[in-house]
Amino acid sequence: MVASPLQPPAESRNVLGEPLQECGCAPLTGWFRDGYCHADPGDFGRHTVCCVVNESFLSYSRAQGNDLSTPVPAYNFPGLRPGDHWCVCAARWLEAYEDGMAPPVRLESSALSTLEVIPLEVLRSHAA
Repeated sequence: MVASPLQPPAESRNVLGEPLQECGCAPLTGWFRDGYCHADPGDFGRHTVCCVVNESFLSYSRAQGNDLSTPVPAYNFPGLRPGDHWCVCAARWLEAYEDGMAPPVRLESSALSTLEVIPLEVLRSHAA
């Protein structure tokens, strides 16, 4: 059986060991732009942390050279606004955490592989 375009593989698990839940579809997020924060070996950034972005994180990310607020029509990217759900690179989220700028995390929508980069207790401390 083949998964629909808006579902991760059936074996995808979240950081809690449960089935991975959708992160967001407005705007459509994820490495595969399927609404889920799962990845494959081609995703060197590991876009596996489902965040509820806020203004401080968007400003922080822009200052780090990754402007997530500005629309990029060529890539069908509308730009993010506070409150949007977005799959963030695990290392980038950890960097923001260490700098006191990490946005809230949706544990049920963050892939299990995130735990290879970020300890669960750190993610729990920022659970949305």
